[in-house]
Amino acid sequence: MTSPGSPVEQPPAKKAKVEENASWYLDQPGRVKGIAPIKKEFVIDQERSKVDPNEEFHDEDEGGGVQERGAGALGDVKNRKSKKQQRGQNKNRAFTQPKDTVLFCEKIKLSLDRADCLYGGDCRFEHDVSKYLASKQKDLEGVCPVFEAIGYCPSGIKCRWLHSHLKDCKPVVDEVKKEAAAKSNYECNRVAVATLNQMQRKKYSYPKTDKMVKYFDQVKEENEEKHRENAASYMEPPLRPSEKKRIYLKNAKILSPLTTVGNLPFRRLMKTLGCDVTYCEMALALPVLQGQKSEWALPRSHSSEKGGFAVQIAAAKDWQAMKATEVISDLCPDIDEINLNCGCPIDLLYRSGAGSALMDNPGRMSRILRGMNTVSGDIPVTVKIRTGTRDKHPTAKTLVSRLVKEGNVAAITLHGRSRQQRYTRLADWDYIREVADLVKQQREEIEDGVKPWIIGNGDVYSWKDWYDDIEHSGVDSVMVARGALIKPWIFEEVESRQYLDKSASERLELIKKYAHYGLEHWGSDEYGVNQTRRFLCEWLSFTHRYVPVGILEYLPPKINDRPPPWQGRNELETLLGSSDYKDWIKISEMFLGPVSEGFEFTPKHKSNSYEAPEQPSI
Repeated sequence: MTSPGSPVEQPPAKKAKVEENASWYLDQPGRVKGIAPIKKEFVIDQERSKVDPNEEFHDEDEGGGVQERGAGALGDVKNRKSKKQQRGQNKNRAFTQPKDTVLFCEKIKLSLDRADCLYGGDCRFEHDVSKYLASKQKDLEGVCPVFEAIGYCPSGIKCRWLHSHLKDCKPVVDEVKKEAAAKSNYECNRVAVATLNQMQRKKYSYPKTDKMVKYFDQVKEENEEKHRENAASYMEPPLRPSEKKRIYLKNAKILSPLTTVGNLPFRRLMKTLGCDVTYCEMALALPVLQGQKSEWALPRSHSSEKGGFAVQIAAAKDWQAMKATEVISDLCPDIDEINLNCGCPIDLLYRSGAGSALMDNPGRMSRILRGMNTVSGDIPVTVKIRTGTRDKHPTAKTLVSRLVKEGNVAAITLHGRSRQQRYTRLADWDYIREVADLVKQQREEIEDGVKPWIIGNGDVYSWKDWYDDIEHSGVDSVMVARGALIKPWIFEEVESRQYLDKSASERLELIKKYAHYGLEHWGSDEYGVNQTRRFLCEWLSFTHRYVPVGILEYLPPKINDRPPPWQGRNELETLLGSSDYKDWIKISEMFLGPVSEGFEFTPKHKSNSYEAPEQPSI
């Protein structure tokens, strides 16, 4: 046995050899639809397995986190429980954050000089260093990952690795590393607290939106064509869509907006693994306008995302979408597109008239996109939709035809499922092909205007899926969602056109990198460590579903296949495949130290709460 921090060395990722042929995977002898074809020698009895066969995946990765933010975030939606509870999910998950016994003053945590506190003797926080250190938990072993990365630790005396950057009772600063980090390792789109306070007090102005709303209001009362020529009297002529910044998405490797798990540390990790374009988590327009710090944390990005970073918003009303677009384009200089979510299927958003509900109201969607384009400056506007809201009643083709003709979107992403389908059945790539053919046909007719990209989305889990979908449907590129959560190196596979059999050690190294990125983003103090641990466990709730290609009988792997009870090629691989959330916490302790008393994590899926049999430690 080895220590948790020193897993057994394994060979690097292998390019899995597979006999490719033209037959579809279900034609392979012995392959059963919905069942991952694991080699017999790795299939075990349930009593010995760490995989729960009753675990159910609902994959609301485009909206599940919105439910936890609360209905109040959507303004006029009442916070009521659905009569039809979703099966297999834990509702109203609570995440308890342990707090320091003694609360040290934030203003002096770096300098440790009482004079730096503006409130002096009136400050309600502790200024006595020795008293705080006496109450503080024991330092974690090793060097502070944040200090190691950027040359200093913003958490100062609150850092859980304080011993590694404190000398003669003063915080240490590595000026060389700090200067290097300032050029290549920093966060973008930060908004000043004073500006957020303006929004909270409704003192922030939206001059472009105010004029456009006035125009829209008059258009509603009279004929739009009559007033279109008088639009200049309401505002200065905006940039035409064709005059905005250009985005290039041909064969781009695109990561979908992913609520909860698609945070900055995860996107940063994806950039190291070959991703070209990243989207922030879906931001709700109303909380953005209210200056909520939690919502304004979403468009914050890392310097590595520059040149390929997009912000996605959800809104039910034109003025909400326009104001959110105006303020985001004004305050967030390092974004390349603003995307309107018209595909989120969750009831909370749908009932408010946002998300996929806009597909049932194409007039409103059109007005919103036109308004967003008017106020976004030089930032192009894009849209993401589904095939429709009802199963077997697709409406995307008619809608997309209208969007292309109106010329207000630089790209259209089509998720090949209806709202009613959610994620329960395979995406309809035949329908995506029909829509893509229509878009390409209409693009040829456009002489002076935007020729929008058409992007497909749904069930992409391997390099073969990625290329097959592009070839089959004719889309310009493919957006990857759950596939990147379960198998984050999917874009490496796309680049190499090979299945990569990542060893357990290599996969663990990716988890370590995410943990370190999380500490850089949320902080290395008690709060930051627990935030990183919480979101790491959220991510592991997807990664544990990965079945190594080296133990599969047939390829390609399919995202909706569920494995029988199995064990890996070594103990670490078995641990990484565990569906017991307690094992996810155990994995987090390898890089974030022991769990603090009071920390709680509730898995999204109820079946993850089962008591797994004791396993030998790694």
